[in-house]
Amino acid sequence: MRKPALRAAIALGTIGALTALAACSAGGGNAPASGEADPDADVTITVGDYPTADKPEDRKAFDKQIEKFQSQYPNITVKTSTEAWDAQTFQAKLAGGTLPTVMNVSLTYSHELIDNGQLPNMTPYLEELDMVDDLNPLALANVQDDDGNIYSVPTGLFSVGLAYNRAIFEQAGLDPDKAPTTWDEVREDAKIISEKVPGVAGYAQLTTNNTGGWMLTTLTYSMGGTIQDEGGKKAVMGDATSEALQLLHDMRWEDDSMGSQFLYDQEAARQDFAAGKIGIIMQAPDLYGMVVKDFGMDPDAVGVGALPQANGDNGTLTGGSLKLFNAKATPDELLAAARWVKFYDFEKYFDEDKAVELASADAEAGNPVGIPGLPPVSPDIDERYLGWIKDYINVPREHFTGYVDSTLPLIPEPPTATQQTYAALDSVVQKILTDENADIAATIKEANGVVDGIIAQASR
Repeated sequence: MRKPALRAAIALGTIGALTALAACSAGGGNAPASGEADPDADVTITVGDYPTADKPEDRKAFDKQIEKFQSQYPNITVKTSTEAWDAQTFQAKLAGGTLPTVMNVSLTYSHELIDNGQLPNMTPYLEELDMVDDLNPLALANVQDDDGNIYSVPTGLFSVGLAYNRAIFEQAGLDPDKAPTTWDEVREDAKIISEKVPGVAGYAQLTTNNTGGWMLTTLTYSMGGTIQDEGGKKAVMGDATSEALQLLHDMRWEDDSMGSQFLYDQEAARQDFAAGKIGIIMQAPDLYGMVVKDFGMDPDAVGVGALPQANGDNGTLTGGSLKLFNAKATPDELLAAARWVKFYDFEKYFDEDKAVELASADAEAGNPVGIPGLPPVSPDIDERYLGWIKDYINVPREHFTGYVDSTLPLIPEPPTATQQTYAALDSVVQKILTDENADIAATIKEANGVVDGIIAQASR
């Protein structure tokens, strides 16, 4: 079992001090050294996450970037695939080698895939392209092994915050510029919303498709606890998880402030949030794109604050997305795929003209520009980038102030069998929300046993 990356909580304000983590040693891993890759060889790669046919403007923008890339690198042919990460099919497609050469995948898989030897060592390719030193060290640490080898490229970090509907806050007589910062305040605000705004759940909780366990983990972190021990060798749910479940129980059964829908996954919850059916919910700022562009929510109604805490600054869950490279790809394909990632995902941070061009195109296509988050590059580089595109930012960033200003510690996800752990905890959250007499202590004891079994299976 590799040591989990940055298991100690890391404050946002100290990211700059972690730059040394970006230095990594070459060698090891499954991919041949970059010296075996010919940068001038004719090669074809397939890139995933190509916009579907119902998003013609997004496809147009994507195609334009492919055209420019192939003009700059005529030896590389880029084919596209609408393949996107799906938790239900990912492992089978990975094992079968049917995934694109490079695509977006949830960061939660990083530890597991590295441990299982399912990823190519990308260190030599990234070093050849001079990418390593400019990556956000917090992000980079989550895709390295104990020797510092890099196996994928983080392109989007997030930390979980608290999303709230500003319009609903106003209807309930609450201050839309004051997001709740403690769970006591969340409970109070949710109760007020449910009482004063008919048909609205004051607070909603994700519960299905692994999201129930994901958000229970987040809630546990905010209470000062964790799900697995530091080495990912044992389930350690205790008082903090009990406090988290008791909070949900009391909001559901005593306050009646959670509405009547208790089987939410991410998309369904966001759809109801956009429709004005939910007042408050744990989310990262990236929900803005889906609720505004896909579901038609008023941009000015979206507010995001820091994750509420129970007793001090315990922390919040961090995760994100990464570029996964197909381990069955040849060295030439891996180098070309890394070059595509540098061009498509990172060039805007270093080329002002490219930054302005992309921001302008996104704004013209109706895409959100300037959603707050944790950048894949170092903070100073990101600040410069935001200055370049300031004229095209169309997201009301002032409604994210609580999130942006937060200095909460960032705590990585459970390191062992992350998604399986989350899946096992879905039923725990569902039980508390559907059975008023559920025994929380017994439920946690049983859940610890289940997760211990998952950890044991993953460690074989």
